Amino acid sequence: MRWTLKPKPEPQQIEQLAKALKVDGLVAQLLVQRGITTYEEAKKFFRPELTDLHDPFLMKDMDLAVARIEKAIAAGENILIYGDYDVDGTTSVALVSSYLLTYYPNVATYIPDRYDEGYGVSYKGIDFAHDNGFSLIIALDCGIKAIDKVDYAKEKGIDFIICDHHRPGSQLPNAIAILDAKRDDCSYPYDELCGCGVGFKLIQALGSRRGETIDDLVYYLDLVATAIGADIVPITGENRILAFYGLKVINEQPRIGFKAIINQIKKKELTITDVVFVIAPRINAAGRMKHGQHAVNLLVAEHLDAAEKFAKEIEQFNFDRKNLDQEITAEALAQITENGEEKRFTSVVFKDTWHKGVIGIVASRLIETFYRPTLVFTKSGDRLAASARSVKGFDVYNALQECADCIEQFGGHKYAAGLTLLPEQYLPFKEKFEKVVTETIAPHLLTPEILVDATIALNDITPKLLRIIQQFAPFGPGNMTPVFMAEGLCDTGYAKGVGEDGKHLKCRVIQNRNVSSSTVERSINAIGFGLGDKLPAVQNGRNFSAVFSIEENEWNGNVSLQLKLKDIKE
Repeated sequence: MRWTLKPKPEPQQIEQLAKALKVDGLVAQLLVQRGITTYEEAKKFFRPELTDLHDPFLMKDMDLAVARIEKAIAAGENILIYGDYDVDGTTSVALVSSYLLTYYPNVATYIPDRYDEGYGVSYKGIDFAHDNGFSLIIALDCGIKAIDKVDYAKEKGIDFIICDHHRPGSQLPNAIAILDAKRDDCSYPYDELCGCGVGFKLIQALGSRRGETIDDLVYYLDLVATAIGADIVPITGENRILAFYGLKVINEQPRIGFKAIINQIKKKELTITDVVFVIAPRINAAGRMKHGQHAVNLLVAEHLDAAEKFAKEIEQFNFDRKNLDQEITAEALAQITENGEEKRFTSVVFKDTWHKGVIGIVASRLIETFYRPTLVFTKSGDRLAASARSVKGFDVYNALQECADCIEQFGGHKYAAGLTLLPEQYLPFKEKFEKVVTETIAPHLLTPEILVDATIALNDITPKLLRIIQQFAPFGPGNMTPVFMAEGLCDTGYAKGVGEDGKHLKCRVIQNRNVSSSTVERSINAIGFGLGDKLPAVQNGRNFSAVFSIEENEWNGNVSLQLKLKDIKE
């Protein structure tokens, strides 16, 4: 692991903010590192307000989208809400459809089949709309590159409204309205919304025409917060407000579908981390293992008995998904070893029987072992389909663009993408992708990095500091949990490996053991998940440095501070 200490801001900035907020220098430093330099900015950070959300009509084409939907409602048209099969897509579809259904009945939903139709807008979906009398499709979390498909729909008399957050290509589809803050010609103040966030802006705009305020729409923010966490968009600006209030809804008044999931996990209060690792995988499992419509059914359920039935199905999907991804990950790792590819700059693996629904997860798992840009391929009809994942700092989307002559189609983000190609293109693509990455990636990006906010002394780790840090939540990209570094640490003699095969490291640390006897040594418990192999480095009185976050540990009713170790070095 590379430890990178963030640059310390100007002392004057820290001092001024500390004085304005009446906090110590360390807290002020953490805030300045997050771009917060004034009392007003800190107030908005710690006390997000729904009134600070931007006017949805600042988004280009919002007026056109609202006008077309109002026209459809006035004329009694059938409206199809279409979305991708992942968490962002299914929550978007649940949000917009359930909102419209509160005052207009001619609304239905459509999630494409991951295996039969693939990602995004499909010809089959458009044919379904045509055959069933839908004249307007609202596409969510997809559609920004569906140029041919939108033209096909137009030939059949179907209009499109596209609500997307992916990067547009050089040409935009011929839709009635395209809501995407990443458009070059869109001046919306915040361009990091997820697909569900764009869907929320749409219902915010529709609601404003009906005399509704933002308070009338809070109910839908549990869906938005879930999509924000699952889609790994920055939790800054507008996303921070949406996630903050969405988590309140999840914890205080969750929709029936979420309640059915939460009842199974029996946790008092969910954080954004719980949303990402508990709720989101279950919603995702429907589209991975069966069909994304199962997730929509759960999210729009109005009765607990029906929701619990859907949740039970999805729990089984998630169980099957876990088993599959473990099995395929083992096969993929073996393939890399058997091919002698451990030292390459990329991991590209393929097996025609691998389940398409879990190859993205497997790609992420491979990065945990071989930290480098990774693609996992499987057979999909007469094509090969892949999920791509990248390492921090490297744009895999740009790398795929350099390999476009070997690819049929692709799309995605800087760190995650999907693509298809012909079977005979696989080996040429694999070699070209290796060449492109080798020539363009900075070597240090092939070593995992831990960004450290600040150095700290153990004596400065107090319950008060943790209480303030907890108010930085919700955490995520752009506002990660503060990470600290402490030097001159020493175990008090209780270090041991815990868990299966001693996989995790547990110890109790003190700092600067050789200080004068008049100084009281502060000791704190520490846990390092997956750091069991570091046990020898902390035994027998060895000095070491550690990077960690600070958390509370509750055991037998007692609550104490604990260091959550990320790495240690002798």
